[in-house]
Amino acid sequence: MIDFRYHLVSIVAIFLALAVGIVLGTTLLQDPAIDLAKRTSDELTNTNNGLRADLDILRGREAGNDAFVTAQTPELVSGALVGQRVLLIESPGSSTAVREATQQVIVQAGAEVSGRLTLAEKFLDPAGKGVLDGLVNQLKPANMIFPATATSWDRAASLLAASIMTNDPAQANTPNAATGDVLSAFETGGLLSTDGDPAKRATLAVMFAPEKPYEGESAEVQAEALASVADGFDVTGKGTVLAGAAAPTTVTGDAISSVRDESEISRRVSTVDTADMPAGRVVIVYALREQLTGRAGQYGIGRGASAMLPPVTSASPTPTNQSGS
Repeated sequence: MIDFRYHLVSIVAIFLALAVGIVLGTTLLQDPAIDLAKRTSDELTNTNNGLRADLDILRGREAGNDAFVTAQTPELVSGALVGQRVLLIESPGSSTAVREATQQVIVQAGAEVSGRLTLAEKFLDPAGKGVLDGLVNQLKPANMIFPATATSWDRAASLLAASIMTNDPAQANTPNAATGDVLSAFETGGLLSTDGDPAKRATLAVMFAPEKPYEGESAEVQAEALASVADGFDVTGKGTVLAGAAAPTTVTGDAISSVRDESEISRRVSTVDTADMPAGRVVIVYALREQLTGRAGQYGIGRGASAMLPPVTSASPTPTNQSGS
């Protein structure tokens, strides 16, 4: 019979063999393993340094392009919007810096800024739709009829737009007597604030999308609400551009994507997703000019953009009389 000492000797022998194998293995593989790890580390370091150099070059090119476009902007937009009044609409979370830079370019294009409308978060809150509906029912003129499918934001946008927008140049810079109390009522209700004199109606509007897409369970509804507002102002005036920065393709709370995904609205409202770039501000002016012709487009670099900018139209050559020989 095999006694306990035999088992013990066998077990010790097995562990001794394992120990010897480990020692021999690590000794034999030590140098190749270290060499491989060092080569891999050196390759990764070189690749990382190369990528950093490429990034620095791209940043330098971008800064140079931005500086060039900024210097040329007055000439690029000169006279494009002469005689137009433009309303600026800030949505909750939009960039003040982008709005200020865009306003400067719009003025350089010859337009007058009628004022600014800043929507409060309360305006987009789905839980507050009853407040919107109540105000609209109370304030709308008797002859203002809404489609049966109109949402709370469709109705509110139509009423607000009637107060501060017009597609008749003769009515620009004048208040709408039929909707005189609308702005003050919405302000009192904490739904928006104003700056300048937006009650003196504008012909065009630029709405600024949030810097970051909305998040949470109400994100999609809020984005669609902004699309409704942009559409309402477009229908009442001579055109609206929704401007912002390109968002990731997987985001659902992006207002620009909401407009582009809605075929009916995208046929009327233009979008520009490069408003955070000097070139994008020039494109906003070109998109407004295109709106004056009754056309709309989706411009920029993000999902759903059809081109970087609208087709650039040049003035028709002046006919000249030639005397033949």
